[in-house]
Amino acid sequence: MATVTAERGSFFEKRFGLAARKTDVGTEVRAGLTTFMVMSYIVVVNAVVITAGATVAGQDVSFPAVVTSTCLVAGIMTLAMGLGANLPFAMAPGMGINAVVAFQLMVGLQYTFAEAMGVILLEGIFITVLVLTGLRQRVLHALPLSLKLSIGAGIGLFLFAIGAYEAGLYVVPLGATQGGTVAPPTAGALGNFASPPVAYAIFGLLLTATLLHLRVKGAILLGIVITTLVGLVVQTALGASLSVLPNKLVWPAQLISTPDFRYLGIGVAGLGFLTKGGPMLLLAGLLATLSLMLSDFFDTAGTFTAVGTEAGLTDDQGNLREHEDRAYLVDSLGAVAGGLAGSSSATTYIESGAGVVEGGRTGLTAVVAAIPFFLAMWFGNLFAIVPQEATAGALMIVGLLMLAAVGAEIPWRDFAFGLPAVFTVMLMPLTWSITNGIGAGVILYTLLNARRAGPILWAISLGFLAYFLIGTR
Repeated sequence: MATVTAERGSFFEKRFGLAARKTDVGTEVRAGLTTFMVMSYIVVVNAVVITAGATVAGQDVSFPAVVTSTCLVAGIMTLAMGLGANLPFAMAPGMGINAVVAFQLMVGLQYTFAEAMGVILLEGIFITVLVLTGLRQRVLHALPLSLKLSIGAGIGLFLFAIGAYEAGLYVVPLGATQGGTVAPPTAGALGNFASPPVAYAIFGLLLTATLLHLRVKGAILLGIVITTLVGLVVQTALGASLSVLPNKLVWPAQLISTPDFRYLGIGVAGLGFLTKGGPMLLLAGLLATLSLMLSDFFDTAGTFTAVGTEAGLTDDQGNLREHEDRAYLVDSLGAVAGGLAGSSSATTYIESGAGVVEGGRTGLTAVVAAIPFFLAMWFGNLFAIVPQEATAGALMIVGLLMLAAVGAEIPWRDFAFGLPAVFTVMLMPLTWSITNGIGAGVILYTLLNARRAGPILWAISLGFLAYFLIGTR
């Protein structure tokens, strides 16, 4: 508390109100770096997903250019969230949505990369209009507290599932996905616990858990850094690969790389998808746009509720107490920016919870997290050496903390609330989709609480029903 008091009157105190949120510059810097480290995988993985879809579709999409666009959009939008909304949330192109771009739009509908970015741009424009008119906020406020709490718990389990998957603790069948949903693991699909990558990830998990148990400051960030350094030394000394991804834990021959901005503005040209082909192709494109908007709409709501609750920034109903309108506006503009720059839609990341657990409470956390994204455009080779196995343990631990923060508050024994809650919580990790969990929870809550549910919830339920019927045909 002495540090907080000493910083009263400083530039950062005036700009971000550190004392009011009981934090200080050192804590915010540590939290921002932690957030970046946990989500830095997107710098490479987003390009991997998009270019993989392009290859299947017979298109030539530049990997370095997508990396540049990913870093640029993540840096700009995270900076905007910090400065515009004063919240410790980071943004980057979203996993799941990039799979829709790659496999549903480019492979399934045979859209060019530019046309796929046009779909993202149009979706961003639509959802921004909803924010400016206040409709998005009204819809989100109509969600009952029990559902908002279950969204937070579900995201915690989802984050744990992502971490466990990246650690190799279980495997997922290969195949294209629809609606951003990844097929759940098949029966008995445990990972190979004798393989070096899995053992390495478990080492990182145990190291991070030990540091947290010892109450070491910056435990999550230290866990990632130490795990990466240990892996670099062991892999170099023994010659055994510790990561399932190639070129990880290998010191790059060239640290500095020139950014490639060739895709800036590509989404504008891609709006030509609106006039491509016949009415059925146009309808398919518009349905894809609406599906993406629906996913963005509720994924962000769940993230704001879960991470905001963990940070103590929400009210009794799970809504952000300050700058909520600004936060949703910035998040919506992330889709616009992603479509314009050719990176896919940017959204608020649930991995922001890692920085919040480290003590991040203000927009200074986001500002700090944004800086490495800009640097990554020149030092992408250096950031790329961090393997998913080194961050998997952090994701699992953050998921546990988020689950514990809200799970006990959900009225499980009241079936009118408990059944919608359990569907919300479980479908997220089982189907790898936040939207699926929220959709099932909303429909069940509305049906079981027909008199209590207002017209907005009934309208949302019908929308989700259409989403499920279209998405499972």
